[in-house]
Amino acid sequence: MKSRNLQINSKQEILILGAGPAGMSASFELHKAAKAAMIIEKNEYIGGLAATLQYGEFKTDIGPHRFFSHNKYLYDLIEDLLLERWIKVNRLTRFYINGKFFLYPIQLKDAFSNIGLHKTFKVAADYSFQKIKNILVGKKAESFEEQAVADFGRILAELNILNYTEKIWGLPCSEISPDWLKQRIEGLSVMEIIKKTLTSSKTKKGPKTLVEQFYYPDTGTNSIYEKMQERILTGGSIIHLKSYPVKIFHNNKKITEIIMNINGNDQIIIPDYVISSIPITEIINIMEPKAPDEVLKANKKLRYRSHISLFITLDKPSVFPDQWIYFPDKEIPFCRIMEPKNFSKKMSPLSRTSLVVEFFCWENDKIWNANKEELFDLSIKWLEKLNFIKEKEIIEGFIHKEKYAYPLYDLNYKDHLSILKNYLKQFKNLQCIGRAGSFKYNNQDHALEMGILAARNIIEGEKNNIEDVGTEQEYFEKGYIK
Repeated sequence: MKSRNLQINSKQEILILGAGPAGMSASFELHKAAKAAMIIEKNEYIGGLAATLQYGEFKTDIGPHRFFSHNKYLYDLIEDLLLERWIKVNRLTRFYINGKFFLYPIQLKDAFSNIGLHKTFKVAADYSFQKIKNILVGKKAESFEEQAVADFGRILAELNILNYTEKIWGLPCSEISPDWLKQRIEGLSVMEIIKKTLTSSKTKKGPKTLVEQFYYPDTGTNSIYEKMQERILTGGSIIHLKSYPVKIFHNNKKITEIIMNINGNDQIIIPDYVISSIPITEIINIMEPKAPDEVLKANKKLRYRSHISLFITLDKPSVFPDQWIYFPDKEIPFCRIMEPKNFSKKMSPLSRTSLVVEFFCWENDKIWNANKEELFDLSIKWLEKLNFIKEKEIIEGFIHKEKYAYPLYDLNYKDHLSILKNYLKQFKNLQCIGRAGSFKYNNQDHALEMGILAARNIIEGEKNNIEDVGTEQEYFEKGYIK
């Protein structure tokens, strides 16, 4: 392979591809065991999808990032890093449906008040009918739509779940795997909501979405990874930003060397171990010798949904009390709005605030290719109609794009993904972690846990099964709150 300014670097024991939550937690766990690593990151900042961006006096995460976890070790780890900067936030989230705001998690009094007595009875009857049908028919759901209807009834599913899901993924719910619902909504049942209403219980056994508080770093999620960076650099680790792998060479079921573009110069890195959190599809694409045709074919079938943030700074102290609001209605062009100041007052100046307007799209579609002015024009009509802002209050706008935001769970993703993972498993010194690296739509805590386990597999020679992280069949937002 021809390469400009090709240099041979000294042998590197541990190479980490990607400095998002998974890659940074791996490097931090290695650091605690006095092991240094070289970390490669394509962006000019660390943190990946959990990065905090700064625009003048304003800060924002790329999207809403709350911290929940079953794993107390993660809480202790972050508290040790952040100390008093690790704050507890009272959660407020709503859906905007058919001109009305619904509290989320659902509160029965609020929901019934919004939909009215007549529709309440229709929802109850439809839900009861569906539960009886489930018992009599006993059919296994083959799509997200079938699973949502089986769990909630057609009327309730169509009120919010189905239309919002289609808006996020750009596909009919009949073409989305039921795995998505099992991870994101399982445990949030109608009966659980009723039980919570009747008992007012706040036990840890409730569905994850019913957690009413969350932890947050007071200057943005990336504070966690900036603190990790400070510590690992003292132990000899190196982080190269604006750098990426060009080719991954392998022989005898082992990664032997990687051509890496580091700050514009190609270098040969010879690693003993590789931990990768970059998109699994990209790993396959740069393998040399090339993967078998079956693997390459499956690789082309896996897709990621892209994400765009329109960040608007405002000359007003507040917009709404929520951390974020969902918009399932398809006539509204955006899916979610977040006000960073409601996560922490340090995210904006005292007398001003900001909004993050979120769009979900495909790479190179109309939304992806839209410029700031076009996205603003799509948004401002609704932002004014909802009485959130007036155009004259806007200071400035910015856009941020993420190509590999969400791995797409279509009906056949498991078959294609298993082919890729079976192929990659043969490489003794390669571990794939994180949302993009494992093609698993998990949360920040799961990415952290994956990185920690990957590091321990190197430190202790253990065979921790990274694939088990985040596979519990219940909603991902329940966590340890003390």
